Amino acid sequence: MGADTLAAAQPAVELEGITKRFPGVVANHDIHITVQPGTVHAIVGENGAGKSTLMKILYGMQKPDEGTIRVNGAEVGFRTPSDAIGVGIGMVHQHFMLADNFTVLENIVLGAEPTKGGMLNAAMARRRINELAETHGLRVDPDKLVEDLGVGDRQRVEILKVLYRGARILILDEPTAVLVPQEVEELFDNLRELKAEGLTVIFISHKLDEVLSIADAITVIRRGTTVASVNPREVNARQLAELMVGSELPTPETRESTVRDTVTLRVSGLTMEADGYRPVPKGTDLRVYADKLRQEGKRLLLDDVTFDIHAGEILGIAGVEGNGQTELIEAIMGLRQAHGRILLDEQDISQWSTLKRRESGIGYVPEDRHRQGLLLEASLWENRVLGHQTRKPARSGIWVNRRASKADTERIIKDYDVRTPGVDTLALALSGGNQQKLIVGREMSGEPKFLIAAHPTRGVDVGAQAAIWDHLREARTAGLAVLLISADLDELIGLSDTLQVIYRGRLVAQLDPSDVTPERLGGYMTGAIAGNEET
Repeated sequence: MGADTLAAAQPAVELEGITKRFPGVVANHDIHITVQPGTVHAIVGENGAGKSTLMKILYGMQKPDEGTIRVNGAEVGFRTPSDAIGVGIGMVHQHFMLADNFTVLENIVLGAEPTKGGMLNAAMARRRINELAETHGLRVDPDKLVEDLGVGDRQRVEILKVLYRGARILILDEPTAVLVPQEVEELFDNLRELKAEGLTVIFISHKLDEVLSIADAITVIRRGTTVASVNPREVNARQLAELMVGSELPTPETRESTVRDTVTLRVSGLTMEADGYRPVPKGTDLRVYADKLRQEGKRLLLDDVTFDIHAGEILGIAGVEGNGQTELIEAIMGLRQAHGRILLDEQDISQWSTLKRRESGIGYVPEDRHRQGLLLEASLWENRVLGHQTRKPARSGIWVNRRASKADTERIIKDYDVRTPGVDTLALALSGGNQQKLIVGREMSGEPKFLIAAHPTRGVDVGAQAAIWDHLREARTAGLAVLLISADLDELIGLSDTLQVIYRGRLVAQLDPSDVTPERLGGYMTGAIAGNEET
């Protein structure tokens, strides 16, 4: 679509004076945004700035208290997402909403199935999916199971799903959060194809360099209202960060080494079968056992994983999601059984319960804060107790010490800048960044010897990200051993003292963070560069 045509066309989306109030909180106040057709329009802002609420309003999940929405020049009022889909708006959520045990085709047509004689017309669906994939450069195999797809392919399926329903305006919520650099470039190529076909993309992200790379226009939201609309060619990342949070763009860079001689955590020969745990005779050579399983065609979720983490060291594990990171975390936490040994301060904890491991000094920032880190319907002080209920300040005899727990939650709120009305606020009322800061504060408060930090800054803004980095660096300096797993390669490279790459359940490369690039790291992660390299 040319410049003259764009100038003459009605805006794809106009939000005028959008205001949304919740009890005690004004989430959006007098927001104004104009999105031109055939463009990528980015919306940036801190967690809690009101982006998610605004997108829920545009997608029909919530109704505004005040304001007007126009789509292609016509005023609309949405009661449900179906109303938004009806006028051509589709949304791809940050957390993919796909059924792993369904095929690509089944996921795409679910709820909008073409039928013939009351039965699914798979041939018609396949033709339509292939047409969309060809037109928009979204390569997929309709007959493949979603559980066998990588993250980038899953995202293409999500985009095809909304296109299949006729969407001409796409809302993408943190679309690059779990992608490696090569997959980000592929996504951006796909977005350029969509734009060339006249589709409009509303792009929500915390990664300012990516926003500047792909966006045609940027709207900045701060504390629930629009504060600026800028041309990405006229600002840089630092200026954009200042508009968002009033401070310079943070960096994860860790300069001086604090690594000590003492090994805090030692993992030896950790092996996990996809078919479930099977006991093996005592004294079995796990390397020989793993070789035997591979020869039998068995799939290993973890394959002879071995490493040490010293006091004062951050060991970063890089890998495309689904290559064994989750299983590694669950094995160390005692959530799943695996062969091999896990030693904490030279004490074998391999057969210990999760609670005993926690009590012995393992802190855990989980990869999914909603499923594994919080009780969303519980108060903040109750979430402070979660996982620490057998220790002070939570415990007083056999009872929970509410007064002490609330007082310590107030300390965490202050020390970690958790923005909330108070300790009795429900966790679900907090923004993602504030939820994450509460979890980090809780796990640091247990005075751990060893911390698992899984995607500690996923989905948080630059302000919360900088705060979490600072807390990790301070704890490292004090002697904490950290296992860092992240999809943010700059974060991994900047914070880690040592980098390992996991690929198909196996550690395939050990790299020096001081001289590795995100592109080279991504090459190891995807198998494009052969592993077993040590630098």
